[in-house]
Amino acid sequence: MDIILLSKFRGRPCRIQIGSPVQLMFLSVFAVLFAGALGMMGYWVGQSQASSSNISSIQQEIKLQRQLIDQTRFNARADIDALAARLGEIQAHTMRLNALGQKLVTIAKLDRGEFRFEDTPGLGGPDEPNLQEMDFGSEIDAVIAELEDREQQLSVLENILMSSHMQEEVFPEGRPIKRGWISSYYGTRTNPFSGKLQFHKGMDFAAKSGTNILAVAGGVITWSSKRYGYGNLVEINHGNGYVTRYGHNSKNLVEVGDTVKKGQVVSLMGSTGRSTGPHVHFEVLKNGRQINPHKYVQKR
Repeated sequence: MDIILLSKFRGRPCRIQIGSPVQLMFLSVFAVLFAGALGMMGYWVGQSQASSSNISSIQQEIKLQRQLIDQTRFNARADIDALAARLGEIQAHTMRLNALGQKLVTIAKLDRGEFRFEDTPGLGGPDEPNLQEMDFGSEIDAVIAELEDREQQLSVLENILMSSHMQEEVFPEGRPIKRGWISSYYGTRTNPFSGKLQFHKGMDFAAKSGTNILAVAGGVITWSSKRYGYGNLVEINHGNGYVTRYGHNSKNLVEVGDTVKKGQVVSLMGSTGRSTGPHVHFEVLKNGRQINPHKYVQKR
């Protein structure tokens, strides 16, 4: 068998003669080895490309998992912040109820040993293994339970208070000022700012700035600060579902938790909040809803 090789080096063909069996065997082995080398090279290249594709896929998956972890952390922080804020509000409300309870005990002249709002309630029980970490949910549940206990005590106190022949003292009656005039009634009116019809949920009494604002009934101060629209506002809880509000004050003279009597000066007339001039915005609420104060004003 003749093999002719063409080369550009010399420009002439080269002839190789293979005739013996040994030469044929070597040629066959060489061909097999060469084909195997080509196959291995192709396999290695294919594996390299597959590995590269797998690595890229794994990197993408890792990136996605990191993004999910970061989002989970962000959500967890937001939830904790919201729970912490809610817990703070509940604790503040508990302190407010404690102050009201102490004042009501004083008004009703009850035994302070029976209703001790300033002391920690009696608690007990068998010893249990300590928890390594208390979550916000459990802490909020504990505060809510304490809040419910305080509300039950206040309810009992209110019933005692109302049954102690004090209804006349705590029933809203009369005008919140001694001198002045009614500048706006309860009901539909033209809004002084927008000119549109709007429902007015109270009565306005006008007088000169600095005029004394009087409590129309005895009770406990539940709000004495600024409130949107009202300006400086005083709110008094009279028990039996009655609450009165006095808005737009130039200065509040009482604080939350104070006990006031009928006719006591609680603030000075002003024009704070949404107001066009010195006056007091007077509201009467029954079970949480504003009602017409006119009949209570006329009772005096």
